[in-house]
Amino acid sequence: MTPIQMVDLQRQYRKIKPEIDEAIQTVINSAAFVKGAQVEQFARHLESYTGAKHVIPVANGTEALQIALMALGLKPGDEVITPTFTFIATAEVVALLGLTPVVVDVEWGTMNMSVEAVRKAITPKTKAIVPVHLFGQCADIEPLLSLAREHNLYIVEDTAQAIGAKYTFSDGRTAQAGTIGEIGCTSFFPSKNLGCYGDGGALFTNDDELAQRIRIIANHGMTIRYHHDMIGVNSRLDTIQAAILDTKLPHLDEYIAARQRAAEYYDKVFAGCDKILIPERSRNSTHVFHQYTLRITGANRDAVREALTKAGVPAMVYYPIPLHMQKAYQDARYKQGDFPVAERLAACVLSLPMHTELDDEQLSYITEQVLNAVKS
Repeated sequence: MTPIQMVDLQRQYRKIKPEIDEAIQTVINSAAFVKGAQVEQFARHLESYTGAKHVIPVANGTEALQIALMALGLKPGDEVITPTFTFIATAEVVALLGLTPVVVDVEWGTMNMSVEAVRKAITPKTKAIVPVHLFGQCADIEPLLSLAREHNLYIVEDTAQAIGAKYTFSDGRTAQAGTIGEIGCTSFFPSKNLGCYGDGGALFTNDDELAQRIRIIANHGMTIRYHHDMIGVNSRLDTIQAAILDTKLPHLDEYIAARQRAAEYYDKVFAGCDKILIPERSRNSTHVFHQYTLRITGANRDAVREALTKAGVPAMVYYPIPLHMQKAYQDARYKQGDFPVAERLAACVLSLPMHTELDDEQLSYITEQVLNAVKS
């Protein structure tokens, strides 16, 4: 059996090695390492894939979130609502800009932002909601849009883990994650469903004016060279990474299908085990399985993880400490116990290997070891 990886990027690369190598060599031959033609080409192809009117590539997903909030013109003291059960970048950029992070609890089943918790957290200072499409499926964004319209708020989607996921509205319309709010933000970190071989990110918007502001901010605030009309940053996707992403984009649906097949295998094996809960699927969203995350409810999660490690099965905890309990984000408004669902999830979630190259032999071994671990 091939050794099991949490994410097997080497085997994925080998399958498309000639395409990738040619794309990289083309950039090297041109020596256009920054702002080469492949960056714009990738942006246009991603627009076509997602349905977004504008895709603006940037250096990484965290800067995409920062630029999004800058483009909306938020001011210090403005409140931004985000889930407490997520990666730190979502709150990090809010704090860096002098805005006020307001964290809310999540749903036990989907682990995504609770709409009711958002409703209760809105104040006159609230200016934006940042739903995180966690682990590969959309947060319930239609009611969030209704709240945003009611209170004149912006929605910035964090779709770093859910590119390619589709949300279905009550009237039957569908839209891809990241293309529904005012701005969507994604990451192309190597382990993402669409990942490059370094850092990368992008913003999505259907608003022409916002797109122009985003482009200016990402380019030092310049409209004309050496003419700086607003405070900006230096954030750009380099040409080699764009070429790699443009090569991998036509394979994205194939990659998603492979992840979904692996998830179905896990589901069938674990469905009868009363000590674990399989990932709950949203009724409104497809799931692209950036992670396959179990909830260990009838055994000690950390003991299970240790047993898996000894058996050669990597497993990760995303995320062991909710935002409101992080030392850097301690706030007099929040204390342990205020967000019981997130705190319970932090104590019981366990993500299993999930990538495009998992085969039946590996899946059989992984599931066998998980069942052994929870029963021991």
